[in-house]
Amino acid sequence: MKFVIAGAGAVGAYMGATMARAGLDVTLFARGPQLRAIEERGVRVLSPEGDFEARPKATGDLESIGPADVVFLAVKAHSLPQLAPRLGCLLGPETCVVSLQNGVPWWFTPLERVDPGGVIAAAIEARRVVGSLVYFATEIAEPGVVRHIEGRRISIGEPDGARSARCRAIAEALIASGLRCPITTHIREEIWVKILGNAAFNPISALTGATLARMTADPDAAALVRAIMIETECVAARLGLKLPVTMEQRMAGAAKVGEHKTSMLQDLEAGRPLELEAVVGAVLELGERLGVPMPATRAVYACTKLRAATRG
Repeated sequence: MKFVIAGAGAVGAYMGATMARAGLDVTLFARGPQLRAIEERGVRVLSPEGDFEARPKATGDLESIGPADVVFLAVKAHSLPQLAPRLGCLLGPETCVVSLQNGVPWWFTPLERVDPGGVIAAAIEARRVVGSLVYFATEIAEPGVVRHIEGRRISIGEPDGARSARCRAIAEALIASGLRCPITTHIREEIWVKILGNAAFNPISALTGATLARMTADPDAAALVRAIMIETECVAARLGLKLPVTMEQRMAGAAKVGEHKTSMLQDLEAGRPLELEAVVGAVLELGERLGVPMPATRAVYACTKLRAATRG
């Protein structure tokens, strides 16, 4: 199988390195210093499970890659509206597209804050989509170097809950790479379980600079996290989703990760755009549509949006 990873940030570069180390045909689409570093030296992974280096193919030219069997979308959600219309050169008749974004994905339901004007949905046919959830913590230490903090799991599943041969093939490839890849028939519910934490932890971390461990240990911050989780859980209930994990289990899971900076805090510190709309704004949009009051979520969203606009 031929794999393309569109986006060579912390998640994409880590996946590309594990897949290349296993001998899979994988190409990273990258840009700037990250592309130059990967072309010159490959990807170096620093991990508590053992450091390693790998040499995945890398390019800044999508047209040079050609049609793939599987395209992993590893760019941030706010970059997808610009990238999606350019992906046609990678899409053969049976190419599937695996979304790796945080927050509410574009295929979940039409949302203006995630897919303005429907440009992503127009560029990627619904039949191609495989949903996923990334459960490993990674960060870019420097161009070409990824720090793997913990976790190796990426869950995948068909949006309609069906079991499919293509999901089995993707899972087998990722498992051969050393990752854990369970196939779920409840991808929508699992996405919302992750949103339950991300909608609270990510913006609060961006506002405070706190790690997951600090936020869960601080009584006042933990109370705010719970308030946002309750509001987010109400949206899920209005959508007819039954979450398999309780709020307290989600809190405990975050605390277990420890002194890890959320991706939103990493982006803020690096001067990059935040995934605020996909992770929080989309939940608010759904809350408005469904008549769910969300005062805690809205207050933290407003402050985080202003923090991003005035950083410096």
